[in-house]
Amino acid sequence: MKNVGAAEGPTKGQVARLILELGPSTAATLGGRLGLTPAAIRRHLDNLLAEGLIETRTARTYGNRGRGRPAKVFVITDAGRSAFEHAYDDLATSALRFLAERAGQGAVAEFARRQIAELEERYRPAVQAAPPAQRVKALADALSADGYAASASGAPATAGGEQLCQHHCPVAHVAAQFPQLCEAETEAFGRLLGTPVQRLATISHGDGICTTHVTAPSLGHPRTHPTQSGGISA
Repeated sequence: MKNVGAAEGPTKGQVARLILELGPSTAATLGGRLGLTPAAIRRHLDNLLAEGLIETRTARTYGNRGRGRPAKVFVITDAGRSAFEHAYDDLATSALRFLAERAGQGAVAEFARRQIAELEERYRPAVQAAPPAQRVKALADALSADGYAASASGAPATAGGEQLCQHHCPVAHVAAQFPQLCEAETEAFGRLLGTPVQRLATISHGDGICTTHVTAPSLGHPRTHPTQSGGISA
């Protein structure tokens, strides 16, 4: 990784790490979290953009929004993610191992559910607003907007369901040791889609992508969400 803190002290590195941790974020959010003025946060963001460690996107909006230009958010690039990947994975794995030793595996599962709850609530309006036949695609689009490179395939009316594929897993190494992360994500997908889902393949187990089978709503029983342990992509 380029030394994101070398040119201007540690703050630029803190900005990059915060974007990695929060996901798509506005300059105002980042500046507020770090206590930086608009000019200071803009300087750090411009430098990170120039180095290719972050990029800008237009924020997704769900439902009606007011007038004015769409908000611009900053997201980590593949280069920026790779820069932090190993250190971040090591820290997360150590923290979860400590939690498991002190409070048990149940505490790790509870942590995973809490982590995924924010994502679930953020995606719920978009998924519920879509027609039933388009909800897997709506979820895939929401995941892709957050950098998870997701896609939907299949014909629910004729093939018994669809497949939700996630081509990027930011915490695959952590999930390989703590499958509770994947289980929490899979359960959230089932609740969002209102139909049984099952994880078929995972990046954390060495597969090329994370693949989740989504049962066609007409064949499933809402509130029943079988899961399979594996990796996580969110």
